[in-house]
Amino acid sequence: MKSRWFKSKNKAVDLRKQGLSIIKIEKLLKIPRSTLSGWFKNIGLNDKQKKILFNNQKRGLIEARKKAALWHNAQKEKRIKEAKAGALKIIENIDINDKNILEIALAILYLGEGAKTSDTAIGNSDPLILKFFLTLLKNLYKIEPEKIKCQLSLRADQNPEKIKKFWAKELDIPEVNFNHINFDKRTIGSKTYSDYKGVCYLRCGNIAIQRKLIYLSNIFCEKVIKNK
Repeated sequence: MKSRWFKSKNKAVDLRKQGLSIIKIEKLLKIPRSTLSGWFKNIGLNDKQKKILFNNQKRGLIEARKKAALWHNAQKEKRIKEAKAGALKIIENIDINDKNILEIALAILYLGEGAKTSDTAIGNSDPLILKFFLTLLKNLYKIEPEKIKCQLSLRADQNPEKIKKFWAKELDIPEVNFNHINFDKRTIGSKTYSDYKGVCYLRCGNIAIQRKLIYLSNIFCEKVIKNK
């Protein structure tokens, strides 16, 4: 008994000999792959036809990868927008002028990034984090940026004067406040990415602030844990 697709067999075989893949023919003629496989199993392709088939498959793979990349990028963009919208919704419900909230935020930052020894200090390569630190030092404790001492930790091939100017401008701190620059000898011979500006350390010289932030962060975390 002939299948209901038999009338399209000659066309399918002709397309196969032209170098089209089974998947492509299946999509064009709406014929099941199992049926096509049976029709094509005895078809011998010459070298020219095999080359055409190979090139078509190669192009198909490239196109499939492009489509997959576009899909993944679209999904990523969607997730980013959802994350941003969620973050904005939370921020809208917070009074950023509430000093208790600001001090908790600073304390949690300090718990993760701040020095725990003999000074109130923090080091980071992200200007946003250091600007946040400086802003809250000024708003909460009246510590002006001009009184902050700065140090830089750079890779061996970085220009110290250029990097110093970058951080001084970025943080609005006088260049004279940068009193020490350290180079990592382990990086000698390796190239540094142009957008990497080293690590900047800020010190305000007030141990009382450090003690308060550490106690505040620890007590806050313990309270949240006990309240689970």
